[in-house]
Parts: sequence; C-alpha cells; structure tokens
Amino acid sequence: MNQYVSARFTSQYKATIGADFLTKEILVNDKLVTLQIWDTAGQERFQSLGVAFYRGADACILAYDITNPRSFAALDSWRNEFLLQAGNKDEDNFPFVVIGNKVDKEAERRVLKSKATAWCKSKGGNKSSASGDGIPHLEVSAKEAKNVEAAFVEAARLALETDDGGGGDIFIPETIQLGGGNEKKADAGCC
Repeated sequence: MNQYVSARFTSQYKATIGADFLTKEILVNDKLVTLQIWDTAGQERFQSLGVAFYRGADACILAYDITNPRSFAALDSWRNEFLLQAGNKDEDNFPFVVIGNKVDKEAERRVLKSKATAWCKSKGGNKSSASGDGIPHLEVSAKEAKNVEAAFVEAARLALETDDGGGGDIFIPETIQLGGGNEKKADAGCC
C-alpha cells in the first residue's frame, strides 16, 4: 500500500493495529477513480473489526508472502471472512485479486506460483477476471515496486466492471435554508 501510494518501502516490520488507509487517484479506462485503500490487521484479535472496514468495499486484495506457506494457507480463511463480514451475496463474482509478495526473495520461495494460480482458478467463475477463470493472481515485490501498481489497477478495473452503475453519478441534495429566509443581503458587491 505504501509503495503504491507513496513510492516508499521500509524493511522495518510494523504490524497494523486495527486498520490503516491511504487514498490515490488514478485513471482507469479513461475514468478518474479515487481509490480508498484499507490495510486491515492480520492478527486474529482484530478480526472482529473487519465488518466495519469490509462492508461497502468494491474490491478486495488478498496478499500472501511467497516465503511463508502459512500466509498462503490463510487465504481461504481471509477470503471467507471477508465475504461473511462484507455481507456480499454474490461471492463468485466479487472482485478479488491475490498477490504473492516478496518475489525479490526468490531464493527463499516456499509457495510455488503454480500452486497459487491453481488456488485462484479454483475459486469459482469470477466472470469479472480478465480470463473469466477465477481470481486474478499477480506476484509482486513491494521492496522493488515490481507489479505493485498492476495489482491495484487490476482491483480497480474489476471493481468498475462489476459496479452496478449506481456509483457513477454524484447525488446533490436540495439546498435547505436555515433561518426562515429572513436574512438581509449585503449591499456590498464583494464575496
């Protein structure tokens, strides 16, 4: 998230407590989109906070560490938890993107790309994925900024494709005047 939004990487690990978010404006299919990117805590003790952050999400990026098989094994749990907390009824078509991070540590790889790709393909007929063949999967390096932008752009693209069209127009409510309309207008011609 920090690499994508701020082009910054730190090797010092700092666990997310609760959630953190950043925003970024991008062009997707000639449409200006503001991404509000939430990083939620991975620790079990914070899982109950998920509903506050997941509800209303337009896409979800699930990340695992290619050097840590436990992080990959947790993808099912995280996906199911997201769908449960978000209250999404159409789980086969909700836009997910899976990223395998730390490809800069290829020598330490413990999760085969083929295994991750197979897992993504097994997750239903996500008709919103480019291939229509499960969840899109990208391998990235936050450290080297490899494929990071592509992962977020893919999530945004999928979210726009599955949008029901209701989010495109801005609703401006009627103006309400408080004070009964008895205000005197100043005779001065400025501001």
